[in-house]
Amino acid sequence: MSGLPHLAFAGPSIDWWALLPQMILLGAALLILLLSALAPQRTSSGLATVITLFAAVTAYIVALGLWSDVKTEGPSATVASALGVDGFSIFFTILILVALAATALLAHNYLDREDIDPPEFHALLLCSAAGAIVMASANDLIVMFLGLEALSIALYVMIAMHARRPEARESAMKYFVLGAFSSAFLLYGIALTYGSTGSTNLVHVRDYLDAVVFRDQHLLMAAMALLLVGFSFKVAAAPFHFWAPDVYQGAPSPVTGWMASIAKAAGFAALLRVFFAAFASHDADWAPVVAVLAFLTLLVGAVMAILQTDVKRMLAFSSISHAGYVLVAVQSASANGTSAALFYLFTYTFMVLGSFAIIGAMGVDGEHPLDRYAGLGRSRPVLAMAFTILLLAQAGVPLTSGFVGKFQVIAAAVEGRGYLLASVAMLSAVIGAFMYLRIVMAMYVVDDGVEGPSPTVHWTVSIVLIGVVGFTLLIGIVPQFLIEFAEDAVPVLIRG
Repeated sequence: MSGLPHLAFAGPSIDWWALLPQMILLGAALLILLLSALAPQRTSSGLATVITLFAAVTAYIVALGLWSDVKTEGPSATVASALGVDGFSIFFTILILVALAATALLAHNYLDREDIDPPEFHALLLCSAAGAIVMASANDLIVMFLGLEALSIALYVMIAMHARRPEARESAMKYFVLGAFSSAFLLYGIALTYGSTGSTNLVHVRDYLDAVVFRDQHLLMAAMALLLVGFSFKVAAAPFHFWAPDVYQGAPSPVTGWMASIAKAAGFAALLRVFFAAFASHDADWAPVVAVLAFLTLLVGAVMAILQTDVKRMLAFSSISHAGYVLVAVQSASANGTSAALFYLFTYTFMVLGSFAIIGAMGVDGEHPLDRYAGLGRSRPVLAMAFTILLLAQAGVPLTSGFVGKFQVIAAAVEGRGYLLASVAMLSAVIGAFMYLRIVMAMYVVDDGVEGPSPTVHWTVSIVLIGVVGFTLLIGIVPQFLIEFAEDAVPVLIRG
């Protein structure tokens, strides 16, 4: 044995400070599970919520420190360049952590009311958030796929945890099938990307495509197509949106808000990293395909939404339409388009979390017919006003963040000479406004003899609603600081 050569293993350099947000979230998840195993009777909903909130706030403070480092020292990478530490990843980290805190507050009373196990739910929520951060930070397609699976597997279980409702188990199975399709297409796309460029690292892929002129691009085109299809399943873009409305309708309301906001945002973060950065030199190939996806997603989401009679299902199709607006920004393949997509995703997250917070507060989860909301403006005027502001913001009414977001997206499309797509986006906004106004009319325009519902709004839900409504109005009036935040995140998207 002494004659054998000594082999030295050189591990990758790791910046633990950059990995601290994910480590905090996973550590909190393990702590909740440990406490629930050792003292199940003492691990209450309140304790699990407090631990989740503490982890979110602590990771948020670390993310602000990382943002300061990036601003002063520039972007960097860690774990053998597999994870990027740049403005783009920190932008989404901050967004995910804010949504995590909001979802934990929304779930606090909901879990007790619906008899769902709080420790398991919060542990899965923390793991899902960590996976979303990894997706947004990944500089390598394999690491991105691992983040996607961490996000998705936790979501499958969170959807199915509503044991008393068979619709929840059906939704979990449908989302699992959608996730399986997404994973299959992504893995095949990753394999073809490696076959055509010799690497799965996005920086290496970008440098290779910048330096090499292909005699035959079929393999690369197939790789981009498969990756795009995989991400389209994840963000519920038409025609890959089937079952997504069913899943949103059957899932517990806090989970639906998390799926419609953060699962969608993480999917778009990965899509932007791959196509805007790694495949930027081939934007003439993928941008027209994304434009077609945007066209279909806008129209399918808006038209199908107005045909629904269930409020939760209306907002599910509305979420599909919002994905179309982000795709409009993505297809412009420009820095302005990317910043518009980031701005839209940030503002949309607050609007959709607030909307599903109100749906969750309306009583036992199940069917949410439009007439359940009849007279809400009379019985609960403050709650109805909050819902109205959030709905009008999603419609793009001026003096709300939704108007600024839609304006940014359409301006990016016009700048890229996508006049037809910009026109379709404006038409879709008009069609979608009809659906939002139907809900508003149901709340306020009722016969004198109709007594509106009187839902009990828990104080944790009130805190979230005050925050999201205030943010929606603030960004509608003073949007510049968020616009600059989104613009600062773009130039440092990926650097070697």
